[in-house]
Amino acid sequence: MRALLQRVSTASVEVADQRIATIGSGLLALVAAGAGDGPDDARRLARKIAALRVFADADGHMNRSLSEVDGEILCVSQFTLDAEVRRGNRPSLGAAAPAEIGRPLVDLVVTELAALGLSVQTGRFGAEMRVALVNEGPVTIWLDTATW
Repeated sequence: MRALLQRVSTASVEVADQRIATIGSGLLALVAAGAGDGPDDARRLARKIAALRVFADADGHMNRSLSEVDGEILCVSQFTLDAEVRRGNRPSLGAAAPAEIGRPLVDLVVTELAALGLSVQTGRFGAEMRVALVNEGPVTIWLDTATW
């Protein structure tokens, strides 16, 4: 599984011109399940997101996790993270898991994050969404369970 994390001061999601989720300080996590990913990948990804130390400590060093700063997380499914662009100019999305596999895996990431005590908001799987954010830092981190 893949995730693109952005440290934010605020983030929100709209579907059909209605705001469905909003967070304050925390992380925006764009999450994708790829073909071949499974529940173990979703659990590992959630644990990594929860433990990642990307928030400043008293000395200004990135040394604190989301739970340590009482931050929130907005988890948004984004299958285009699995886009393949090596050939041609149109992204190929064949590496993305089909919805019947991807949805439960993204849901499992959300469930695991909540079980770890985090305040979690979500987008809507498969919907056309508008995601707004204010990236702090900027801090943007790429995670891919295939690489660790």
